[in-house]
Amino acid sequence: MLIKRKGKLSMKKKISKIPKFKSLEEEANFWDTHSFADYWGEFKDVKVIIDLKKPKDDTLIVRLQKGFRNQLERIARSKGLNVSTLARMWLMEKFQASK
Repeated sequence: MLIKRKGKLSMKKKISKIPKFKSLEEEANFWDTHSFADYWGEFKDVKVIIDLKKPKDDTLIVRLQKGFRNQLERIARSKGLNVSTLARMWLMEKFQASK
């Protein structure tokens, strides 16, 4: 934004309304209580590249007790995941830990 001072045109320095945060937790608490919509003018466009890996092409069938599957589904839902995604993640974590 141009402003006129003493006969000269100069740029007005834009002051951010988004505070500087000391930690990720502080920033998370801020965004939990504030709307992104109030700060649209503060954000910058970024280029995002998503690398789509080869889809999983093999299937493993695992039989589970109903109660265990229900617990697995509840945990997956609480994490916003599909039950098979959570199970695959846990299997991969266990596999990596066993190396």
